Amino acid sequence: MDPVTRLGVVGCGLMGSGIAEVAARGGLDVRVAEATPDALEAGRRRLTASLDRGVRRGKLSEEQRDECLARLSFTYDLGDLADRQFVIEAVAENRDIKTGVLQSLDKVLEDPAAILATNTSSFPVIDLAVATERPAQVIGMHFFNPVPVQQLVEVIPALTTSQDTVQRTRDLAAQLGKQAIQAPDRSGFVVNALLVPYLLSAVRMVESGAARPDDIDQGMELGCAHPMGPLHLLDLIGLDTAQAVAESMYEEFKEPLYAPPALLRRMVAAGHLGRKSGRGFFTYTG
Repeated sequence: MDPVTRLGVVGCGLMGSGIAEVAARGGLDVRVAEATPDALEAGRRRLTASLDRGVRRGKLSEEQRDECLARLSFTYDLGDLADRQFVIEAVAENRDIKTGVLQSLDKVLEDPAAILATNTSSFPVIDLAVATERPAQVIGMHFFNPVPVQQLVEVIPALTTSQDTVQRTRDLAAQLGKQAIQAPDRSGFVVNALLVPYLLSAVRMVESGAARPDDIDQGMELGCAHPMGPLHLLDLIGLDTAQAVAESMYEEFKEPLYAPPALLRRMVAAGHLGRKSGRGFFTYTG
C-alpha cells in the first residue's frame, strides 16, 4: 500500500493549521483550503508563526522551516484539491458545514479511492459518511490541540468504512508521528466521552459558587498532576467548541452530565470564548 504523499486540509484555524504543519514537517505535499482570501491569509500567518517559534525554540532549523513552507500551498477553491489522495476537513464544529464540505470534496476528488477524513470531535461519523457517494472512504480522524504537540489521534470508522480506509488512516497517523487509537463511532468517541463531563462539572462548580476558577484549576493540577486545570483547558479548546461538543453528546445520549450548563451558554453568547477572544474563565492579553 503506497503511503500518502499528497494531502489536503480544509480549514486553517487552530486545528487545520496544526494538521497542515505536522504533515509538512512529515514530508508531505500539503494543500490547504480556506473559505475566503482573508481567512486563508490569516491561516498562512498562523502556520508561519508556528514554524518560526519552532526555530526559536531549537526544534527546527531555519532550513527545515523553509523546506516545510515549500511543501505548503494555499487555496480558497476546493477544486484545487482534486489531485489529493487524502483530505482532512477541519472546519467549524457544525454538522451542516462539515456535511457540505465533504459533499463538495466528494465531487471534486479525481481518485475514487481518495479518503475523506473528518476532524469532528463529537458528531457520529456515519451521519457525515452517508451524505457522500463514497461512504467506504469516509472516516473520523480526531486530532488534539495543539496538534504539533499532542501525540494522540482517534481513528473512528463508521459502519460503512472499509478496512482498507482504516489501515491507510492509521498509516497516515504514523507518517505524521502520531499514535492512533481506534474509537467507537458514537458522539464523543473515547476521549471526549470521558473528558467533557469532567469539564462541565468544573463549570457547574463555578456556576454554583462552590469554588473559584483558580482554586479548581490548582486543585486538579497540584492534586491530580494534570498539566492544565479544566477551566484553563476549556479556554484553550474554546467555549463555543466545548458547547457544540456537549450539545452533540447530549443530543445522542440525553444524559444530564452532557448538558451544557447555563453559565457556559451565557459566556458563549457574550463572546467570552477563551483564549481566542481574550476572555473566558480567565483573561488573556496578547
